[in-house]
Amino acid sequence: MHRSKTAERIFKDKFETKSAGLYNDNPVSEEQLEWADLILVMEEHQREEIAKRFPKIKKKIICLDIPDIYFYNQPALINKLKENFKKCKIY
Repeated sequence: MHRSKTAERIFKDKFETKSAGLYNDNPVSEEQLEWADLILVMEEHQREEIAKRFPKIKKKIICLDIPDIYFYNQPALINKLKENFKKCKIY
């Protein structure tokens, strides 16, 4: 949850963002996925889990390839998010 919440915060000035988890008390919903123009996940297994849970969703899902080893708003996490997002060439 630290990665998603940090990503939501640092990208909110450029995009309308919402973070959601897969393995928490309030997991991502089909409605949230339908709302999104682009879906970012932190690890490949999350992309696979979304595809398994929501087979009707046909949106692009981009994996930022960031392991769950960071704390919320940690400078190293912020740098990794920005660096890996830039590699996606989305904007």
